Amino acid sequence: MRFAIALLVAICIAAVTGTVVKQREPLNNYVNQFGPFWSELFGRIDLYAIYSAWWFLLMLAFLVVSTSLCIARNTPKIIADLKSYKEHIRESALQAFHHKALGAMPVSAEGALQRVSDLLAADGWKAKAQVRDRGTMVAARKGAANKIGYLSAHSAIVLICLGGLLDGDLLVRGLMWAQGKSIYNGGGMVSEVKAEHRLSASSPSYRGNLLVPEGGRATTAILSMTDGVVLQELPFDVELKKFIVEYYDTGMPKLFASEITIRDHATGALRQATVKVNEPVIHDGIAIYQSSFDDGGSSVKLRALPLSSASEPYFIQGTVGGATTLSNGNDKLQLEFTGLRVINVENMAGSSASGADVRKVDLSETLGKHLGSGAKGTNDKQLRNVGPSVSYKLRDAAGQAREFNNYMVPVELDGQRVFLAGVRDTPAEAFRYLRIPVDAEGGIEGWFQLKQALADPQQRARAAERYAVLATPADKPAMKPQLQATAQRALGLFAGAEGVRPGEVPPSAGWGGLPALSAFIDKEVPEAERQRVSEVLLRILNGSLFELHKLNLAKAGKSLPANDEQTQRFMTQSVLALSDSQFYPAPLLLQLDDFKQVQASVFQVARAPGQKLVYLGAILLIVGVFAMLYVRERRLWIWLEPTAPEQTRVRMALSCTRQTLDTDAEFTRLSQALLGSEDLNKAST
Repeated sequence: MRFAIALLVAICIAAVTGTVVKQREPLNNYVNQFGPFWSELFGRIDLYAIYSAWWFLLMLAFLVVSTSLCIARNTPKIIADLKSYKEHIRESALQAFHHKALGAMPVSAEGALQRVSDLLAADGWKAKAQVRDRGTMVAARKGAANKIGYLSAHSAIVLICLGGLLDGDLLVRGLMWAQGKSIYNGGGMVSEVKAEHRLSASSPSYRGNLLVPEGGRATTAILSMTDGVVLQELPFDVELKKFIVEYYDTGMPKLFASEITIRDHATGALRQATVKVNEPVIHDGIAIYQSSFDDGGSSVKLRALPLSSASEPYFIQGTVGGATTLSNGNDKLQLEFTGLRVINVENMAGSSASGADVRKVDLSETLGKHLGSGAKGTNDKQLRNVGPSVSYKLRDAAGQAREFNNYMVPVELDGQRVFLAGVRDTPAEAFRYLRIPVDAEGGIEGWFQLKQALADPQQRARAAERYAVLATPADKPAMKPQLQATAQRALGLFAGAEGVRPGEVPPSAGWGGLPALSAFIDKEVPEAERQRVSEVLLRILNGSLFELHKLNLAKAGKSLPANDEQTQRFMTQSVLALSDSQFYPAPLLLQLDDFKQVQASVFQVARAPGQKLVYLGAILLIVGVFAMLYVRERRLWIWLEPTAPEQTRVRMALSCTRQTLDTDAEFTRLSQALLGSEDLNKAST
């Protein structure tokens, strides 16, 4: 018993661990979560696939054997005890019981026996009488279900463990060994996987995933193993007619469902069905669950905005899940289309932030609250759908990749409408967002043209000259050349054309943004004058960039902006975005221009022969625990000994598996009913 309890505790701890630690995730996810050392250690003890680990299955097997032996050893005793009334007990032994009473009944022995029999039958006792030379021993029992509860609870443990063994990887691995199958570790199309990695449709037990795009069909499930996958052929194919998703007013999804057609391979019969979450469809003993949904190969059209050259924007078309090659001078980049999300519900409550910085983990405190995992950090709730987004990866020749996530439409943050362009180096990180302000026409063109003009030396010179003309006092015309040179130098530093990088000697080219201005001031200006010079230089930079913006508008034939609050907000955010774009780790920005969504359903298909055993075990466990906790087994003995023709002495005793107040009250009631109130003083408990 102690061994079985220890095993049960160990299994419970393992099950809790398997719930907390996500099972069968890619190894990189565990490395990012736990670090290289601990991820390798946890992998060696199979913490990432606990329910198919050899030690977990061994514990289940030992628990089954131990509990089965316990049942086999105690069942004959319990059955014999249930059949026995223990009427052979000696009358003198009744004095040793905790609950006992002694009294007399003014009736004959036959009358006393009849009165006792009627009382016990009315109270639900099962009784048996044994006639002896000196009197009659009446033995009664009640609550025999307590013993049945013991057998029921222990049998439940055996059935649940057997169900777990049948529905785990044990049968799959045994079948693979018997048929000479092996685990597949490669990639590619499902149709290209060879037969030695496929299990037949007659497999007795399995649980795998089946991805079906809209308008497509599939007949092969993928079984995830600790070191790869195995393909499981199904006796039918599933065609996804339509994927249905419904949303609440807040934009949160409230229903996922799939309208499918099942075609049986043996009969060719077609069956129409709808699979919903928690409402599976059962076909040929195989359950089809709505597990999740995914992209089924949506087509996307991206607008590429070159950030490191003066090239014109161009369009790229692709399919989610596909890839294409981009040329970056002598370098080649592989563009991998990884996802399309049409609905993005974010918490937009609160607003207070400073400028963004793509070098930091979080661009700002506000973005940390609004997007991604940071949405959990605020108690305010203001959910809103912010529109579609596209995610992609750019992989260099060395195989290193960064992940990007860009929104299609602008999002209002802190009263300013901005386009969000996210980037992260590893999946364990949160996205860091570049916030690009929306121009007067609601697009990204104003900022993009300002960035391209900033990279043009001639445009910078013209903007510096215009600023110097406007900023030079009328009574001090000699200041114009100095102001023009300062403005041109500030624009050059900001554009990265005159590199001054902190801690580098000599300065390297390509450094720009506000950090370049700060580094220049720290290097060239005495510490006592840095605050004043910084304010002057920033004022000159902002004025020069505004002139550069007006030059772009005039070149495009657009009206010049008024120097109002809206224009000032646009220019302030533009300065921050231009500064941060110097550190954007990609030569181009890809903006979602158009898409055609193709959704896919991810089904879990399961043939679980142990499921019925688990359900039966669960019922038996409930019955057994209830019987053991709430049903008390009681045994009652009443010795009737005639002392005169119309006088019978009564000695009675009660035993119970648990001493409770209810037992005391029950014995007192029986004593009173048999001996009468006048003899209660002779009863003792």
